[in-house]
Amino acid sequence: MPSTSPADTAFALLERVWTGLGLRPVGADDHLMAARETPLPSRLATAELAWCSVRAVGLLSGIRTPPDGDRIALSYRSDRVLTIDGTAPTVWAPLSGFWQTADGWVRTHANYPHHAAALRRALSLRDESTARDLERVVRDRVTDDVIAAVDDAGGLAVGVVPEQPAVDRALRRSPLLELERSSNRSSATGPIGSGARPLDGIRVLDLTRVIAGPVCTRTLALLGADVLRVDPPHLPEPGWQHLDTGHGKRSVLLDARTDRFRELLHHADVVVLGYRPSSLARLGVAPDDLLARHPSLVVAELSAWGRDHPERAGFDSLVQAESGIAVVESPDGVRPGVLPAQALDYSAGYLLAAAVIAALRRREREGGGWHISTSLRRVAAELLGMPRQDAPHPVRAFDTAPHVATFDVDGLRLTTARPALPGLEFAAPRRWGRDQPRW
Repeated sequence: MPSTSPADTAFALLERVWTGLGLRPVGADDHLMAARETPLPSRLATAELAWCSVRAVGLLSGIRTPPDGDRIALSYRSDRVLTIDGTAPTVWAPLSGFWQTADGWVRTHANYPHHAAALRRALSLRDESTARDLERVVRDRVTDDVIAAVDDAGGLAVGVVPEQPAVDRALRRSPLLELERSSNRSSATGPIGSGARPLDGIRVLDLTRVIAGPVCTRTLALLGADVLRVDPPHLPEPGWQHLDTGHGKRSVLLDARTDRFRELLHHADVVVLGYRPSSLARLGVAPDDLLARHPSLVVAELSAWGRDHPERAGFDSLVQAESGIAVVESPDGVRPGVLPAQALDYSAGYLLAAAVIAALRRREREGGGWHISTSLRRVAAELLGMPRQDAPHPVRAFDTAPHVATFDVDGLRLTTARPALPGLEFAAPRRWGRDQPRW
């Protein structure tokens, strides 16, 4: 058992966040003991990470009421309560998961059709192949061969490996959230927020997908920002996934190389980026490019593996596998395990939202443009460096009814988790890609 108390663990994490953002230390918080009561049982300090990530956003937004642990847990596992017209969507595709090889395990991600197609090509599977077919194909092949074949085909697979403490220590030498003033060519902007909510009047372009980035921008919308999500027309998004994280945002299909996009960008305060760094560079929307053209912009950049791996695509499940988390959370010392939620995604999303608020506040005082960055792998290193326990706490059941909301979305009856931030309620999400590209 760790010698450090849950409150000490949570306090240390908040202090590191505040230091990375260039803020004064948060000071004592009598509510930090509640972090451990968040029902996200695992060997690692998942509960403390989740609680502090949400708490950081609340404190920076002026919300003094501490978050509710049950509400946080359900928001991190929102797919457990999500229903569309009374039906729960299928969250994981059949070819996504852990698969035993001749010398270990691999983790695949095939939720997007193009990744599933690449996986099938790599392993000579038919279009109608099942999970059992995939299991049979990989069990006699060594892990490195499977990964190489899938990579060459443009799919996503990683090995399940033990944690690497030296690598994680090196990652933790950099701030969990890197916040840099990139330009002094613009003056102070004055107070942010032109209405009742902290971010009223702030315009946010959302170039993210899946969970972490959309959670960040959903949180900014909850706090009053006008958030416009922009997706490329050729890359469909699972409808349920957008409905689960699209609250309060508008959604358009638009090529980032168009004049219309550049006009939207000209009037934006914040751009949140969630694509691979190499892809952003090819589109001309890499952080340096954006800040060179718009010197008072706040650019928040999120990636799976960090700046040192600009070509690598990734998802929470893959980072858990390759960082060692899947081994730490093994249920029996043989089979890989998982965190009780996509906690790297959700924590990165909330922490990035906190950093955006901090950058806007510094811009209002100091001027300039600001660049924020973090990665799922950096969040994983933070989690792996926090005190852990020998076994998860027993699962604590709680009533989910107070923590869900129902919306009508163009005739769909949608049930989703309510906000983790206390005192606020989501606006309904909108259908993916149905809005117009304008502020």
